Amino acid sequence: MKQFSLPVRIGLVSALAGIILVIVGIFRGAVPAQPLNILVALLLGGGFWFLVAWAVASAAVDVENDGQDKPT
Repeated sequence: MKQFSLPVRIGLVSALAGIILVIVGIFRGAVPAQPLNILVALLLGGGFWFLVAWAVASAAVDVENDGQDKPT
């Protein structure tokens, strides 16, 4: 996991949290019990959490890098 950048690692952890929450929703009956519906719910849940967390972490890393003094 070290080969991934910090924003990607944060996104993957968030995606895992999103998938866990989708699984909880599946067991509570929020998703129809058809394989395609479950797959779409898992992809959307994990993908959305990954994308948002990655974007926020990438922006934070960019701001941090821009704030450092650069030698001229």
